[in-house]
Amino acid sequence: MGRAESRPMPPHAFIADVMLGSLARWLRILGFDAAYDSELDDADLVERAVREGRLILTRDRRLVLRRRAREHLLIESDRVDEQLRQVLRELDLSVSRDRLFGRCLRCNVELVEIPAERARRRVPPFVAATQPRYRLCPDCDRVYWRATHVDRMLSRLEAMGVELA
Repeated sequence: MGRAESRPMPPHAFIADVMLGSLARWLRILGFDAAYDSELDDADLVERAVREGRLILTRDRRLVLRRRAREHLLIESDRVDEQLRQVLRELDLSVSRDRLFGRCLRCNVELVEIPAERARRRVPPFVAATQPRYRLCPDCDRVYWRATHVDRMLSRLEAMGVELA
């Protein structure tokens, strides 16, 4: 990992390059701030990382040679499970159950709890009848609830070897 600057970087603020969209999504599932924009070229990605104080996650060896790309982690594998384990291991990050599913998977914004009455008008009838808790993305206005895909994601995390605290 490149660490040329002396100022401390928050270990939970990332920006992933175009090759690491799946990794960014899994980091969001774990509750980490993981920016991702497939439209950014390398120069714009580095500029955004510097401006926002984000650690660059990349598989591109040329990108890390850029003068301003000081704070980076060069991802070794092309497999998302190995990528995720590398980030957690090399940055010594623990995964808290309390932070799981706390970010919008689409836009990376922290979700906020909303009253069930408010959410029930916006979800399918079966969901409204069976789910007591809802979260809302204040940016894109998507409503989230615990469904069967959450159990599948938890199983996948376990299969990936991700330990939850």
